Amino acid sequence: MDLEFIQRTVPILLQGLTKTLILSGLAIVFGFSLGLGLALMRLSSNTKLAKLAKGYSTFFRGTPLLVQIFLIYYGFGQFDFVRQNAVLWWVFGDGTRCAILALSLNTAAYTSEILRGGLMSVPSGLMEAAKACGMGRFLQFRRIRFPLALRQALPAYGNEVILVVKGTSLASTITVLEITGYAKRLMSQTYAIFEVFALAGALYLGISLVLILVVRVLERRLAIG
Repeated sequence: MDLEFIQRTVPILLQGLTKTLILSGLAIVFGFSLGLGLALMRLSSNTKLAKLAKGYSTFFRGTPLLVQIFLIYYGFGQFDFVRQNAVLWWVFGDGTRCAILALSLNTAAYTSEILRGGLMSVPSGLMEAAKACGMGRFLQFRRIRFPLALRQALPAYGNEVILVVKGTSLASTITVLEITGYAKRLMSQTYAIFEVFALAGALYLGISLVLILVVRVLERRLAIG
């Protein structure tokens, strides 16, 4: 792999970096919000809500992400009610939006289990003390339970964030031009399979190292707090 090849290849791969970051960022935001709701449902005294959340988690954690992407992108587009509904077709007729939806739904299942473990680790004595001080349930959750649960769940959730970033590579299978998508295009043009994907892998590694650093900084700050 000579310097000239790297200089020609890296700028092209970097064109997909923005799309990779958009896919990852939106999936993490949506997935965390949905995952938190699912975690609270699992801990709810309402058995129907708990079973619904458990079934959701079991399905999305038990099936491959690639299958989920294909079902959302290729599967839903076959239904007439989807094609005839402007809003639904806006979602399911575009590869990027389908990839965001699939990644969000997938990471929400894993996030719910991570957050559920964090919420369950909060000592019941703290919650009883907060209740004795006159705090309502929402205030208890906002000021005590959620911050402590997040502190406990952060190491595992950091790994999940990295998995989301790596999972964006599967979006290339539905015509989304992120890093892997551009790598496939370069591969077909140059036939330098090893060199192109080695550089693409280096970009993913760089993103992962940055995320690991961010998570470690957050862990230290939360530990001090």
